[in-house]
Amino acid sequence: MRQMKLSRAFTLIEPGPVVLVTTHDGSKNNIMTISWTMVMDFTPMFAMTTGPWNYSFAALQKNRECVIAIPTVDLLDTVVGVGTCSGADTDKFAKFGLTAAKGKAVQAPLIAECLANIECRVVDFVGAHDIVVLEGVAAYFNSARKEKRMLHAVGDGTFVVDGRTYDRKKMMAAKLPSGH
Repeated sequence: MRQMKLSRAFTLIEPGPVVLVTTHDGSKNNIMTISWTMVMDFTPMFAMTTGPWNYSFAALQKNRECVIAIPTVDLLDTVVGVGTCSGADTDKFAKFGLTAAKGKAVQAPLIAECLANIECRVVDFVGAHDIVVLEGVAAYFNSARKEKRMLHAVGDGTFVVDGRTYDRKKMMAAKLPSGH
């Protein structure tokens, strides 16, 4: 093995699929691309890294809600485009041809073109680490969508796409503690 830059070690532990996070600030919808997300235990609790550098952050702080929309590989250029312009001067739904759909629990819209959407309420802001803790309050999955492969950011402008699925449910069921 050869040593690598420690500052690039984060590229070795990719946190999860790239997501689109929608917000509503009281007058307009916005979308931001987030590649730093995680699940918290076997509950509908999630966390993401974001802060004041993202235009949507003010809406998150004000309304304490959002939607995590999970795009697939066919939306890669849209995902990158959303992440490289600002909602301060761009209607991202219009610019990228995305459909804002009404959810049931929050004002932030679902994205109809995505594989799945999770309506969330903000539970906590961990400012020292720019982490927003979210509780899922409703979830939707578009099983009619043919493309189901999700995107994973490596951190340097490259992406990995989900591939083949391996089923080990029986093997793991024997090992999981009860209640999971």
